[in-house]
Amino acid sequence: MKRETLFLKFVIILMGIPVLALCIFVLPRFSEYAAKIVPEIPYIKYFFSIGMYITAGIFYFALYQALKLLSYIDQGKAFSELSVLALKNIKYSAIAISVVYVAELPIIYLIADADDAPGLILIGLIIIFASVVISVFAAVLEKLLKHAFDIKSENDLTI
Repeated sequence: MKRETLFLKFVIILMGIPVLALCIFVLPRFSEYAAKIVPEIPYIKYFFSIGMYITAGIFYFALYQALKLLSYIDQGKAFSELSVLALKNIKYSAIAISVVYVAELPIIYLIADADDAPGLILIGLIIIFASVVISVFAAVLEKLLKHAFDIKSENDLTI
C-alpha cells in the first residue's frame, strides 16, 4: 500500500508545480494585460490577481489535506476521525474555490469581452464545475468514511 500512496503523493506534488509556475510567471503578466485592455476599470488587475492568488492558496491547502489523508492511510489510520476531517477540509476548499471563481466571473467576463475571447468565460465555468464535482465527491467519501469509522468504532467496543 505504501507504494501506491507514495505514487499519489508524488502526483499531488506534481499537481502543485504547474500552479506555482502559473502564479509566478503567467498571472502577473495576465493581470497587466487585463489592465491594458480594460482601462476604464483602474483596479481590475488587483481584483483579478487577488482572486486568483486566493484560489491558489485554497488549492494548496486542499493539496496539503490530500497529502495528510495519504499519510493517515500509510499509518493505518484510514478509518479515523482525522481522515474524515481531511476530507471535510478538501470539500470546503473545493466549495471555496467555486465561490471565488463565481465572484471573479464578472471580471473574467469584462476581460473576455474586451479581448473578444469567450474561451476565458468557458475556462472559468469549467473550473467552477470541476470544483463542484470535487466537492460532491469529497462529501460522498466523507460520509462513507464516517460511516465506516462508526462501524469500526462499534466493532472495537464489542470485542
